[in-house]
Amino acid sequence: MNLPPNNTEILGAFRAASRLYSDNSILMHEAIARKAGLSGTDHKYLGLIIQNSSVTAGELSNLTGLTSGAVTGVIDRLEKKKLVKRQFDKDDRRRVIIVPNTKAVLKILEPLFTELQKKTEDLLSSFTEKEIQAIRRYLTEASAIMKEITSQLNNE
Repeated sequence: MNLPPNNTEILGAFRAASRLYSDNSILMHEAIARKAGLSGTDHKYLGLIIQNSSVTAGELSNLTGLTSGAVTGVIDRLEKKKLVKRQFDKDDRRRVIIVPNTKAVLKILEPLFTELQKKTEDLLSSFTEKEIQAIRRYLTEASAIMKEITSQLNNE
């Protein structure tokens, strides 16, 4: 279905639902982070480190738009909680790689996500495969748009 360009009612309802989802996602992740003893920001940046398996401070700065000083603060706080560690690059000892302590991260975060994962699976089971593919396509393409806009804003 292609929406007519002037269908403001459908677009407005979609934007409202999208905003609600975004707001609730932020609030939930903040609550999970607090329960885990982290700030919401540190929780999300820890997730980026885990997704990338390891990053340098410069790479984390590029991913997030944070200054090198702010990235150092994030890494210091996560390292103090033993959730990441700094490792020297074996080929260039000036280069420091941030490596997640996945076992420690799972120990504190996994119990906090159990109910969310179960309820999400239950919700997804109520959709057809075609509907799930459409939802996944929307989320994937919307994420790419957000990443593009974030990169533009960080580089201005």
